[in-house]
Amino acid sequence: MARVEFPVVGGPEGRASRANVTSAGLAYLLAAGAGAALSLSFAPRGWWPFGILAPAVLIALWDGATPRRAAWTGFWFNAGTFSVGTYWLYISIAGFGQAPVWLALLLMAGISAIMGAYHAALGYGVARWFPAPGVLRWIIVIPAAWLLVEWLRGWLLSGFGWLSVGYSQSDTWLAGFAPVGGVYLVSWIVLLCAGALLTLLRGDTRSQRVAASVLALSWLAGFALTRVVWTESAGAPLSVAIVQGAIPQDMKWLSENLPTTLARYRDLSRTAYGADIIVWPESAPPDLANNLAEYLGGIASEAGARGSSLITGVVRASDDGKEYFNSVLAFDREIGWYDKHHLVPFAEFFPVPSFVRGWLRLMSLPYSDFTAGAAHQKPLEVAGQHIAASICYEDAYGSTQLPEMRQATLLVNVTNDAWFGHSSARYQHLQIARFRALEVGRFMIRAANDGVSAVIGPRGDVTARAPEYTPTVLRAEVQPLKGLTPYARVGNWAIVLFAASLLVAGALFSGRGRRSAVSL
Repeated sequence: MARVEFPVVGGPEGRASRANVTSAGLAYLLAAGAGAALSLSFAPRGWWPFGILAPAVLIALWDGATPRRAAWTGFWFNAGTFSVGTYWLYISIAGFGQAPVWLALLLMAGISAIMGAYHAALGYGVARWFPAPGVLRWIIVIPAAWLLVEWLRGWLLSGFGWLSVGYSQSDTWLAGFAPVGGVYLVSWIVLLCAGALLTLLRGDTRSQRVAASVLALSWLAGFALTRVVWTESAGAPLSVAIVQGAIPQDMKWLSENLPTTLARYRDLSRTAYGADIIVWPESAPPDLANNLAEYLGGIASEAGARGSSLITGVVRASDDGKEYFNSVLAFDREIGWYDKHHLVPFAEFFPVPSFVRGWLRLMSLPYSDFTAGAAHQKPLEVAGQHIAASICYEDAYGSTQLPEMRQATLLVNVTNDAWFGHSSARYQHLQIARFRALEVGRFMIRAANDGVSAVIGPRGDVTARAPEYTPTVLRAEVQPLKGLTPYARVGNWAIVLFAASLLVAGALFSGRGRRSAVSL
């Protein structure tokens, strides 16, 4: 009978095995910590250097790792980012959504795991096909591949573009690249800097010179681009008034609170009459527009008599009552509608089988389904301007409104971030909105239920901001603008194709290098 031998636990093989396990565990822990640190580079902390340092740590951890280990390292990095960066999902799911704690935690873990899977695939691919450390890997391949994965995450399975690394640079010179190639170009520049930083630490003298040049050129070019004016005036400035009702989320949809809410928006709006445009937030009146025709029509008539046009977020039902839309309603010479296109999974629609819906009913969990609006809708015509509207989370999709930019002179976003309580979600969302204004060179009027209501300039700067959690009217002035930035002309495709080209070039050079090594 064949003899079976086992390694001695205390022998060299056992010690090596334990060392490998310990090394892997430390790598995963460090990766999760770096990912968590990355979340601090975004608003409200805004510690933007972490946006470069954290990816540099992960790139370093991938050096010398097997594909399996690189995959797990990437997984824990992104899981760390989203576990810390989107902790506020718990407030919405368990707090206002009334889901059991176990279900809320399970859903949050599921989201973090899905986000982790993207970087697991990235880590595996890098280790499998580009194993050799050096400039090719650090500066060419990984930034390009990471950018492509980030872009994929922004649209696959409805997409979740939150916490893209480019957003971390909203207040640095690197934001100057946004009108050229959008947030994904900024992400690529950030990752390029991360790879260059690692090259300065680990590369040879020649590589270090290349890395230093990359860093210097990136920041100097970013600074130069912040000085470029991409759009021009499209008429006289307009006065705007944002009405922030600040209705607590746990009271917003209570039927007994409806009269109080309607009275608050009516009374606040009367103090704003005379402004060219008055904007209310998402679903400001908490009832179907079909039931509020007299109320909304009355306020619009009062406002119109004082020279004001009214824009409000509102929920509406189709004429047959079978479909519901999360919409923006504009009162001007004619009534205009915009229906939300990018709906939020498990919040505005439930992509689940019928038996799961039955279980949700038995669990008494609140849920509803909205119908998505058309992918392309005409800008709203208000106060002589063409306004591109978006609702809440839609502004996380940078390329969605680009077809409207040939006509649109202003942006309007209505939102209700009260779903996430007094958390960082509202500040992250404002940071995203700032990028949308910067990318297309337009003013954005942003109306939020309890904050952050703001006016954002074409350079992504907040020109006016309302106090949070307070019923108020924010008055400001906006300049209608026309013209197309480079990003508004081509969208994401330019940077995506560029990154794909870099990846192909990296594969060709990597393959050639391996063949040369074999021949030697």
